[in-house]
Amino acid sequence: MDLLQGTLDMLVLRTLLFGPLHGYGIAKAIRSTSNEALDIEFGSLYPALKRLEMKGLIESNWEKSELNRRARYYRLTQSGREQLHAEHSKWAEFVNAIGLVMGKDPGKAEG
Repeated sequence: MDLLQGTLDMLVLRTLLFGPLHGYGIAKAIRSTSNEALDIEFGSLYPALKRLEMKGLIESNWEKSELNRRARYYRLTQSGREQLHAEHSKWAEFVNAIGLVMGKDPGKAEG
């Protein structure tokens, strides 16, 4: 499933709300939480992580992974939490507006 522009950033922030993760862990968590509907490509994820870090919404440091390998772990900053709250509100309004336009499923008979 393709993501709307800007949606990946919001999904990353939401995923990091629950604690620090490395890039693979973030992608895996998004895929799992979406019931396998969203498969984040690393070619999109890592530029998003860099962009979010440059904006001060996340921070990172090198740590040992669960496989005892060196991995960069990302965590949400206070600014990231505030941005997530703002994005969540905008997303809810967007979903509601799309639902109003789309209405009922046109392929189903009205009953």
